[in-house]
This record gives sequence, structure tokens and C-alpha cells, in this order.
Amino acid sequence: MIPGEKRKGEEKREEPHHLAAWALGGGQVRYSVPEEAKAGTVVGRLAQDLGLEAGEPEARRLRLVAQGRRASVEVSGASGALVVSSRLDREELCGKSAPCALRLEVLVERPLRVFHVELEVTDINDNAPLFPVNEEAFTVAEMSLPGSRFPLEGASDADVGANAQLSYTLSPSEHFRLDHQGNNDQSTSLALVLTKSLDRETMAEHRLVLTASDGGRPSLTGTMELVISVLDANDNAPQFNQSVYKVKALEGSELGTLLISLSARDLDEGINSDVIYLFSKRVAAKVKEIFTIDENKGEIRLQGKLDYEEMDSYEITIEARDKGSPPLSGHCKVLVEVLDVNDNAPEVWVTSLSVPVPEDAAVGTVVALLSVSDRDSGANGRVRCAVWPAAPFGLVATFAGSYSLVLREALDRERVSEYEVEVRAEDGGAPALRASRGVRVPVSDVNDNAPAFAQAVYTVLARENNAAGAELARLWARDPDEAGNGRVSYSVAEGVGGGAVAGGGWRAASSYVSVDAESGRLWALQPLDYEEVQVLQFEVRAVDAGEPPLCGNATVQLCVVDENDNAPALLPAAGGGPGGGAVVAKIRAVDADSGYNAWLRYELWEPRGKGPFRVGLYSGEVSTARALEEADGPRQRLVIVVRDHGEPARSATATLSVSLVEGAEAALGGAAAAAAAATNVWLVVAICAVSSLFLLAVVLYGASRWAPRAAVLSGPGPATLVCASEVGSWSYSQRQSRSLCVAEGAGKSDLMGVLPGLPAPLSTT
Repeated sequence: MIPGEKRKGEEKREEPHHLAAWALGGGQVRYSVPEEAKAGTVVGRLAQDLGLEAGEPEARRLRLVAQGRRASVEVSGASGALVVSSRLDREELCGKSAPCALRLEVLVERPLRVFHVELEVTDINDNAPLFPVNEEAFTVAEMSLPGSRFPLEGASDADVGANAQLSYTLSPSEHFRLDHQGNNDQSTSLALVLTKSLDRETMAEHRLVLTASDGGRPSLTGTMELVISVLDANDNAPQFNQSVYKVKALEGSELGTLLISLSARDLDEGINSDVIYLFSKRVAAKVKEIFTIDENKGEIRLQGKLDYEEMDSYEITIEARDKGSPPLSGHCKVLVEVLDVNDNAPEVWVTSLSVPVPEDAAVGTVVALLSVSDRDSGANGRVRCAVWPAAPFGLVATFAGSYSLVLREALDRERVSEYEVEVRAEDGGAPALRASRGVRVPVSDVNDNAPAFAQAVYTVLARENNAAGAELARLWARDPDEAGNGRVSYSVAEGVGGGAVAGGGWRAASSYVSVDAESGRLWALQPLDYEEVQVLQFEVRAVDAGEPPLCGNATVQLCVVDENDNAPALLPAAGGGPGGGAVVAKIRAVDADSGYNAWLRYELWEPRGKGPFRVGLYSGEVSTARALEEADGPRQRLVIVVRDHGEPARSATATLSVSLVEGAEAALGGAAAAAAAATNVWLVVAICAVSSLFLLAVVLYGASRWAPRAAVLSGPGPATLVCASEVGSWSYSQRQSRSLCVAEGAGKSDLMGVLPGLPAPLSTT
């Protein structure tokens, strides 16, 4: 677009000093700026052309990335305009290449976006034509005929286009004129033509000024002085059969390779027709390093390495000189075209990298920007790219030689925390050359995993009367997230769970236990009393430190194990009548403990020896051991000790006074004895029934004694509150007692055999 024109949908606007023009199309922004523009010159309103308003934060975050060459332009942070930052010299940037286009990439961060800008640096006529030398001297035979041509080395102009189109003029001369011809090869033929025969005796030397003018506006000129010496004799110069020879050679060809054999003809005879071949003295030293010419045969061979990427063509001026006196010369040009071979592997650069990538990043997120190039040309320089491994990332071509590394699949840091991605490039040569670039992509954590306990239900055994602050168990929940997202704190869920207490009622678990927030250590707030509560059920909650936090729960069933902390308590004894082996009384006692701690036995402490009475070891029934005698006296005092089976055992003492009665009641005493005997039989049966439970209780007791802290039991299946004591539950039942008539109809309580207690499941609601 020409400066001053308007884009579709916009009003006409003027560019500063008419130095820049812009256009939008093909997915990129293009500008042009003349070389040598002053620093600060506005090339274009980049932010506005990209749809960004100047002054917005997004416009101020524009960042320029040049591909390969120094850009010499920058983005103004205040206005978002593209301005010249340093001297722009088209000849330095592109040489004779036209057009001279710089590829730029403009990045906008958060979110990351890339725009492509092409900046064309246009030529101005800032280079005057330049001849190889200021003065060129040559000789012309006196016998030269009019029309004879003498090749001249033309001038060169570093500019391009019309600014480099040269025209030549010669200072006035009656003997010489200038012949300047061009051809389709864009090479020129410049020669001095003799128009009138020379007379050395009249003028032995001619001095002419050759002027070269370029096509710029205004035009610039360069001059060279021609010094022509007129000689006699050898009046025929060697002549090549063509003025320009074209040769093609593969880059990397072996040293010594023959490129061309030149031949020039000289019409003179004798020594004046002997020709030698030389590089023109105007040939650059670099050309002489790569090529050599055989002086006698005219063979041009390689003596240096051809590199297409360094120079794709050479122009060599060859002189054929005879051996006359003075010698005469003919000239030709050899144009060597260097053919490209696939000797350059692709190159891959990471121009921008946005890591780490959050594990919850959306598919399509741009992770990195890549630039790929190959110095070769044609198919040898066409590059294909791929990423390995193929998942979870992929490549998207954004512009010629530019790619975006994007996310193709969802990430999971807990599965893979870091990826080593390799971007592989392959050119189209035969054989193809390859290159690769590794990109490390770490994955950052997000809080997507809740803490999880190893078990849904924990069963904990704790002995009663444990000290306040005693450790009961340690709970642990796993959270695979990292840092704060995986840092877990523990607590007892408020208002959830508890236990039934003796005498009815309900108490919250938080009044009995607490859990350490960091370690998950479950400890007692107060001593536990089996006689108060046997089972506590509550929830422990594990919460991580993520944002938002996630939590997990586990149910804890705390079973209190009974200790022998209650001595037997005596109840009023029942009386009976005398008789042989008759039950005269029954000692009744209860123990608040359970299991073996509440299993009572009775011993007759006084009188010692062979007294008239005995006491049942487990029944507490006092009966006659023999027939009563007058020597025994009318009243007996018995001391009976009641002990439990705890460790250590606890006891209580009962004193019983027995008064003798007359024989009418003896029969009743015999009936009572028979009933007592039947009761003892059933007692033995009950004891045998729980013997297996006794063995199980011993094992559990030993485990609890050797464990460093209360055991945590668990197993598969639904959670059921089943808490057994170490030795089963043996106790005297008062609520289910029944009376037996003894002697005068006195009552007694039965000894009840009870299997280990199975408390009803506690509600968790």
C-alpha cells in the first residue's frame, strides 16, 4: 500500500515523512522503510495494526524477536509503534539481494501470542559507481585498425535496481569511442573502440576520462582515467572465441577438479602469436584462493572449497597475453555457478519457552515457540518437523520456519512430573539430514487429589485408666500432591460420633480423644473408664493445604479394654437351715469389672481346719461339711473372703454368724442342698463353654501388653462395632437373677455365664 492511501474501513492517514508503508494480508503485517532512515523514525503503528490499542498493558508488553539478522528496529513501549533503533544499511543487510526483507516476530505475553512482521528495507541511491582502479594503463599497437576493441573493466554500484543501472561516457577523443552493451545475462560488455588510426609519432600517449553514472535521482558518478600508450609492431591481440563462458560446479567438489579449458587465437606469427593465460589483475584475492589457471593450457581448476551458502556464483576475468613486444592481450569472463548440495543439516532454536506447565492446563496451550531453518536451497532446504514422544505435546506450524509446541493431551503431575521433549527436523535432501532440539517441560502441581486413609475403618484397643495424653494410635492419610497441596492436617470431626455411657446418655468423642494436627497421633484427653463407656466411634478428617482444600475421612472405633480396678462388692447374704451337707446360707457379691476381672471365687478364711461348714468355691453357698455336734456350740462365726480373677486379684471379706436350729427344719436343709448341687452342675457346664474364649482372650491380652501402643485392627468387610475384652465377660447378673428357696425360704442370686459382650452398633448419624 502506498503511503497516504487508506486501508479498507479506515480513513486516510499520513505516515511520518512518508518513510513507511504497510499492508495486511496473508496472516502477517508488512512494512517498508528506506535505508538510512534516522533513529526514531516510525515504521508503522504496530500495536494498532495488530488490533491492540496503544497504551493498553497488552500493547506495552509487545516484545520483538528477530530471526537471524540484527533487526535495527524496536517496539515503542509507550505507543506500541515500530520505530527505527539504529542505522539501516540495505547493502550491509542484504548485499545485492532484492528485495531486502527482514522477518520479525512480535510476541505478546499472558496470554502468549505471536505475530509475524515482514520489514522491507528499500534502496536509496547512497552509493556512487566505483571503478576497480583510479587509473588504467594499456597499450595499443600503432597498426591497430579502426574498429579495434579494447575491453575495459566496468564500475560497480552497491545499490540495486535503477540506482545500480550504470551508463558510461568518455571524454571527447577523435581516435576513440566507448561501446557499452548489455545482454540477457545482466552482464555488461564495456570496450574502448578505435575510430581512427593511430600515429605514435604524432601522439605516443592518449589520456581519457571514463565516467560511470547510475540511474538514481539525483544521479551519482565515478571516474577512471585511461592511459593509452601507442606501440609499434605486434598489432594483433589474442582473441577468445566467446566473450563469456558459463560453468556449473557442485559445492564441495574435490580439489583439482577441472572446470574449463580456455583457448585464445592470435593472428600474428612467431613469438607474437604465443599466448599465455592469466587471471586479470582485477580479480580479487579470494577468487585466486579458490581457482587456479594453467598458464600454458588455459585450464581452470579448483584449489579451494566451494560453498554455496557462502557464495553461489563467481565472475572471473581471464587475460590471454601474447609474447610480442610489446605484448597484446585479449579478455573473456568465466561465470562459475555453484550448485547446491545437501551439506547443511537443519537448525532448531527455541525462541520462547513458557514453563512450568500447570497440570490442569487446557489442551491447545502454547508451551514453546520454535524457529527452524536450513541454509541449503530448494528441496535441500525444505524442512519437516515432528515432536517425540508423540504425546502429550504436538507441533503446529505458525509461519514459514516457525512452530508452536502445544499441549495435545491432559497432564497429570502425579503420573509424570516432567517431560523431556525432542523436536526433530529433517530436510528434503537425498539423503536427508536431521537435527533435533531437546525441550525440558516441568509440570507444576495443582490440588487435584484429596487425602486418602489406608483404611475406611480403624479399630483401636485402649486399656482403661490410661494416663491423660497417652498415645492410642497413629493415623496417616496419603496425598500425592506436592508442597502445600500435599501437606495434610488431621482433626476429629466435630459433632460426629461418640459413645454410650453407663446409666444411659451419650458423650461426644471429642471429650475423650484428640488427634495431633500434623502427625495424626491419636491421644487420650482423660483416663478411660470401661465401666463408664466401652466403645467410642468417631470420624477423623484429613485436610490438605491446597486452594481450595480437599479432605478425606476415616471412621475410628475405639474399644476400651477392661482393667481389674473394682473390688468385689458384697450383697446381703441369704439364710438357710442345718442338716448334713445342707446349704445354710449364700454369700452374694458383684464386681463392676467384666470378664475374668469379674469372675469371683469364695474361700472360708475362718475358722481354719476341720470346721463344721464349708463354702462353695464359685457359688458362695455355705453348707455343712459334717454333722453338727454339741461341741461345736450353738453359734458359729464364719469369715469368708471373696476374690476376683484379675491381675492382681482384688477381694472383699464377709463375716457370717450361723445359729443352730432344731431338727424339724433339717429336711428343708436337705432339699436346699439338692438344689445347690444342681446349680453347681450347670455352673461347670457354663465354665467349659467359655474355655475357648478364655484362650482367645489370653492371646489378645498378650498382644496388647507387648504392643508399643494400643493396637489398630482392621480388616475387609463392612464396619461392625464388635469389641471383646481380653477374657470374655463373666459377671453376676442382678437384673436377670432368680430366687431359690433355702431353709426358711431365703433367696439367692444365680451365677450367670455370659458370652463375650457384643454391644449393639452405634449410630453414626
